[in-house]
Amino acid sequence: MSRFLLIKAVLGPLLRLLFRPRVEGAERIPGTGPAILAGNHLTFIDSLILPLVTRRQVFFIGKDEYVTGKSLKGRIMAWFFTGVGMVPVDRDGGRGGVAALMTGRRILEEGSLFAIYPEGTRSPDGRLYRGRTGIARLALMTGAPVIPFAMIGTDEVQPGGKGLPRIGGGRRITVRFGEPLDFARYDGMDRDRYVLRAVTDEVMSEVMQLSGQEYVDVYATKAKAA
Repeated sequence: MSRFLLIKAVLGPLLRLLFRPRVEGAERIPGTGPAILAGNHLTFIDSLILPLVTRRQVFFIGKDEYVTGKSLKGRIMAWFFTGVGMVPVDRDGGRGGVAALMTGRRILEEGSLFAIYPEGTRSPDGRLYRGRTGIARLALMTGAPVIPFAMIGTDEVQPGGKGLPRIGGGRRITVRFGEPLDFARYDGMDRDRYVLRAVTDEVMSEVMQLSGQEYVDVYATKAKAA
């Protein structure tokens, strides 16, 4: 049994017991072949829940600091995160975005699922912020379909993205997947900034409709800085 299946077999039932996650539209994820899962990002546990509610293993980019700890806790975190599909990348500096993009491209070209949060960071206030165009470049470079998804209620379970998740109190998490988006009409246009923005905005529009969030047409990083 692979580490992913082992983790899923152990934590899956516990997750269902604690948070009673409702999964909608999972059948829209293709059973084979590459696809990009693009969704909103409310809190830290988004990246724990998503891999455990999909049948296929989902790979995603994570901070390399999650897997470099030398303590017992650090080693356990590294074992867990790499087991569920996290690929550590140093995202600091000017090359971080390029490294993340190339990693996503490699994963998709291997025929796997790759998850991305187009906002680039967690929402500071529960609203949906402007998407960064890396999602568009990835879709156009690989030809992979984009499956929009929405995390709903994770910010109530873990407000602020820190600390232990809350249990009980009637809180429930929903993970909702939308119809696949095909951008083949833009083939060969992955360097056109207007096309990249149009593709990104279309993805974010679908995420907004799935999540029901209010949309803010600024980057979340700028909102946090302000």
